[in-house]
Amino acid sequence: MSALYDSPHQFEPLLPSQSAQEPLLAKAHDLAISASALAGQPIAREMRGLLRSMNSYYTNRIEGQHTRPHELEQALRKDYSHDRALAMRQRLAVAHIQAEAELESRYVGESGAKALYGLPAVCDLHHTLFAQLSPDDRLTADGAAIEPGQLRQREVRVGQHVAPAAASIKRLVERWAAAYGSVRRGEASLLAMAAAHQRLGWIHPFADGNGRVMRLHTHTLLSAMGYTGGLWSPLRGFARTVDRYYALLAAADEPRQGDLDGRGNLSESALVAWIDYVLDICQDQVTFMRSMLDLATMQGRIAACLSFEQESLKSGVRLEALRPLHYLFLSGTDIDRGEFKRMTGLGERTAVNLLGALVKRGLLSSDSPQGKVRFGLPLHALRFYFPALWPEAEADVGAG
Repeated sequence: MSALYDSPHQFEPLLPSQSAQEPLLAKAHDLAISASALAGQPIAREMRGLLRSMNSYYTNRIEGQHTRPHELEQALRKDYSHDRALAMRQRLAVAHIQAEAELESRYVGESGAKALYGLPAVCDLHHTLFAQLSPDDRLTADGAAIEPGQLRQREVRVGQHVAPAAASIKRLVERWAAAYGSVRRGEASLLAMAAAHQRLGWIHPFADGNGRVMRLHTHTLLSAMGYTGGLWSPLRGFARTVDRYYALLAAADEPRQGDLDGRGNLSESALVAWIDYVLDICQDQVTFMRSMLDLATMQGRIAACLSFEQESLKSGVRLEALRPLHYLFLSGTDIDRGEFKRMTGLGERTAVNLLGALVKRGLLSSDSPQGKVRFGLPLHALRFYFPALWPEAEADVGAG
């Protein structure tokens, strides 16, 4: 093996030159405006849980270790498969969901975003994910143990990329953190977020789990910066364009291609292409979720779901639930069960039966048998409420 990378200058440029940044900054400006406008929707509280499950599904799919959505739902109920390999994937999926929730609460606001650019945070991301798994579940493909939060101690090659020397990882991550953590301006910070994802992969700080950590870092950083509001994540977009995701990541590892390709050791044009891709993915996810949350059409989508439940499934759900359900969607609040029943306009006994059917079908959520109720988002309702948000879950309804 030739001499390993071991110096910070060898993964320059960390950001494109100012002239190369201009078109990217224009895209980032548009993204910041549209993402900020989307954040703060009342439905975000219920969407967060769904989004975390979806993110877990998609990040594991990128790694080729995904579970089907109904298998993920079973795992969340601690109903694991008797198949050992599938059960391991289920536990990994649940660990990602729990890690995402913990990290979002730990890294909040400007201080949280700043902290994410540091060696302690990078190790914390890895530890938070893998420490939830038993030693038997923390094994690489070749049977080596994955130590949560521990930097790799051996040399590795990933595809065509020979990762830097293990002894240089701390120094490289410190340079990574100093460069990206010092970017404060709104639009530029989005460029830094995208570039940081790729360059963290170049460093390859851990023996295993680097891709997961990179994606957790990007997701958590966007959350801390106030752009996602619990309503979207680039992970869905990365998974749905996975070949391009990997191709652009790898291309940005390549050496500079001649005198017109920047002044660093690595290709500036490939880094620009990667950043451009990430911004496009983010904007696409924001635009999609904005269309899904269109208030003018949501009432009709709720009505379609209720009609299907009433006419086709005979589940005890009735169209009279439309008014209170639509209210709960718009307000994002919890209401007393008595108030919900009154809003249906039905008699007491019929309203009680309707409310029970809605809870049983997951169309209403509650924290206790007699507690307040709120809008629910079960997987089987996605094809009505948010068509094409998670097509694999829609196709998987009723499986298992």
